[in-house]
Amino acid sequence: MLVVSNSESLRETLDDWRHNGEHIALVPTMGNLHDGHLSLITLAREQAERVVVSIFVNPTQFVEGEDFDQYPRTLERDKRLLKKLKADLVFVPDDETMYPFGIDNATSVTVPVLTADFCGAFRPGHFDGVTSVVSRLFSIVQPDVAIFGQKDFQQQLVIRRMVEDLRLPIKIVAGPTVREPDGLALSSRNQYLSEDQRALAPTLHSILQGIGRNLEDGKRDYAELEQQALDALTDAGFDPEYIGIRRAENLDPPDRDHDEIVVLGAARLGTARLIDNILVNI
Repeated sequence: MLVVSNSESLRETLDDWRHNGEHIALVPTMGNLHDGHLSLITLAREQAERVVVSIFVNPTQFVEGEDFDQYPRTLERDKRLLKKLKADLVFVPDDETMYPFGIDNATSVTVPVLTADFCGAFRPGHFDGVTSVVSRLFSIVQPDVAIFGQKDFQQQLVIRRMVEDLRLPIKIVAGPTVREPDGLALSSRNQYLSEDQRALAPTLHSILQGIGRNLEDGKRDYAELEQQALDALTDAGFDPEYIGIRRAENLDPPDRDHDEIVVLGAARLGTARLIDNILVNI
């Protein structure tokens, strides 16, 4: 497994692979890898002959007051895990490699509309940071396919829109959410939970599942279902941010009798911010 920190060395290796007719899959991460990340790497191996994993804690996607300085950085452990999974290359750029003119002078990529609600509303500027850094990784790596997790549902939808809008020749694949046995979606930020909070955390997923059952039973008062879920989260001890029932393809309000629905939720529990979603066919 190669570990590369500069774009020039990376491109030399990638050019050799392409010359040999090999396809390249990219798995962008911020490190502190868990089983959810590792499942994406396994999925990437199914999509291409070569797997590149990037590890970069991107400062531009952290909004004011968030945990950039405290975000867990576990590079040596991450490299050991990736070596076991036989990743071909780990790209570990520094800020200068990703932002050669400095963060304050960096070109920004914005995807309108899809970033206005939900996480975009509660983390203003977050998605601009995501799309800007992902577009840079796409430019440097030029992968044939890129793998993202479904847990960050709005994020992967925003990236799909960016790729389509900019006509980038990259296939976007979403890997299913990996969960603990009690239903909690895996996240690097779960380690911020106290013991009591960890026991409570799966309630978010349970409440989303309850909405899903109501939808399958024919209930269509979306606003009422959302408010009931928000109230249930508050009563359980969460500080809820949003619950949304939307069309999975574009986050528009449902408007058809038969549709694929995504039920999204985000809530704070102590210092941890939890997000989750489920898909429902109605």
